[in-house]
Amino acid sequence: MSAAPRKQVGLFVTCLVDLYRPVVGFAAIALIERSGNYTVQVPDAQTCCGQPGYNSGDKESALAIARQVVAAFEGFDYVVAPSGSCAGMIKTHYPDLLAGDPAFAARAKALADKTYELTQFLRDVAGWDGVTAAFAGNVTYHDSCSALRELNVRKQPRDLLAKVGGLSFNELPDGEPCCGFGGTFCVKFPDISNRMVEDKVANIEATGAGVVLAADMGCLLNIAGKLKRKGSKVEARHVAEVLAGMAQDPAIGEGQ
Repeated sequence: MSAAPRKQVGLFVTCLVDLYRPVVGFAAIALIERSGNYTVQVPDAQTCCGQPGYNSGDKESALAIARQVVAAFEGFDYVVAPSGSCAGMIKTHYPDLLAGDPAFAARAKALADKTYELTQFLRDVAGWDGVTAAFAGNVTYHDSCSALRELNVRKQPRDLLAKVGGLSFNELPDGEPCCGFGGTFCVKFPDISNRMVEDKVANIEATGAGVVLAADMGCLLNIAGKLKRKGSKVEARHVAEVLAGMAQDPAIGEGQ
């Protein structure tokens, strides 16, 4: 009896992972392929998800990028992004954005239906709990707005982190408020953004954790920058690095 064919997963790497933290992409590939009968591919044609233009009112640019993403990823069985923000853009906003385009409306809806944030895919689709990584230390976790509010991702990363050997988890007090990044929000409203990340960092430090984890590079870069400017010893890392046992690189923000 022949084995079932492997499901094809398209990895939406994201701009920030590509430019600032490629190890997160490699960790995501490793985790997906460990979680089941999956083969991961990274389409050469992928670029941005279009969210910066979309959030800034540049609908034409967002439409052009959305069509490109749909064309590049619609042939896969699943699409996975190590980012609630990008996954949320594809899953939540593409169907509305392309609803008036007869050539892309149904295709955008079909793509949205098979797009997932990384930890959401590992737990809800693959049903995976086979984490074998170890990470000695106390960590806390920041839930990004997009993952939490658009995708209902909260329990999934915590379930996976509970399997990591040596890891002690400290819940973040008042964890649901935004970190202040918000894509272009931090550029449009810098003073408000700065106050928000100050509050977030104070809560992170209050946990006593040595590491803050999250699943969105935008949040992590924002938080890591504030931690560094404060002289804090708390490190910032993507959750995929810890789950895949690839947390040996310098923490996010070090050397920047």
